[in-house]
Amino acid sequence: MKSHYVKVLGGLLLAVVGSAQAQDEDDIEGMSGRLNISGSMHETPCSLEMTSLHQTIDLGDVSTSQLRRPGDQARAVPFQLRFTDCNRIAGSIRSERTGNLTWSAFQPVLSVAFLAPADADDPRLVKVQGITGMGLQLTDVLGRDVNLGQRGEPLFLPLGGNTQTWKVRPTRTSAPLTSGAFRAVVDFRLNYE
Repeated sequence: MKSHYVKVLGGLLLAVVGSAQAQDEDDIEGMSGRLNISGSMHETPCSLEMTSLHQTIDLGDVSTSQLRRPGDQARAVPFQLRFTDCNRIAGSIRSERTGNLTWSAFQPVLSVAFLAPADADDPRLVKVQGITGMGLQLTDVLGRDVNLGQRGEPLFLPLGGNTQTWKVRPTRTSAPLTSGAFRAVVDFRLNYE
């Protein structure tokens, strides 16, 4: 029995050495490559789903007739951030608006800051490129304005997963209204404490 194992083991060693030699012979320029893999480990109470990281929000066609006077608004379009793998963890965040502390012994608590250039005529609005006379209002699920560059109101995230919703709404500013294609880029950052 022992010699049978030695023969099998010897055969396996020859097969491994033979395949390594064959691989070296096959390493012809343009026929092989390398993957460099890296990453980082972070301790966070929740993960943001990949579909939430880069989104395109289509506001569709906005009519100038909806935005005749400063302050007029067109239809709001909702967008969502989806959280997953939320762990049981104590969390707390102090509201930048009220100063109140929001905390939980069992649920993660986070806030979201939206970062974008502000409209020159109304700094509460996101500046758009391509036209004048309109900016974009961001609101949270309760209809409160998002203060650009500041942390939003604290959010409780239940264990497992959760979806949080905000809205973006075209809003008329005091600048002359022009028509054409427009766009804006808004970054966001999650804040845990």
